[in-house]
Amino acid sequence: QVQLQESGPGLVRPSQTLSLTCTVSGGSITTYYGYWNWIRQPPGKGLEWMGAIASSGSTYYRPSLKSRTSISRDTSKNQFTLQLSSVTPEDTAVYYCARSDLFKATGWVRDYGYWGQGTQVTVSS
Repeated sequence: QVQLQESGPGLVRPSQTLSLTCTVSGGSITTYYGYWNWIRQPPGKGLEWMGAIASSGSTYYRPSLKSRTSISRDTSKNQFTLQLSSVTPEDTAVYYCARSDLFKATGWVRDYGYWGQGTQVTVSS
């Protein structure tokens, strides 16, 4: 049973970089074929796919966020990380990590077989 757990600061100042880590257990992020995703849900809005890192190490980003987003991984810790730079209050959201068997890039819950519990990130001065 794959389990994902997000961690990171709950409050980030405007213009700073948001950094979140997803720790995976029950399956290797390199040998368990699939895509490891970051998805967020701003208050009152739907789920928004942000990007993913494949088990191969290839990365994919939402075009509108690509210039500010970086996803990387630490295979020794079985973790993958999201960095979102130059944040504004519009980046306030619950951030989720999730796994999909295939490349989805959607905000549909059904497209992802495993989810973390989510972590609230507020951007405020």
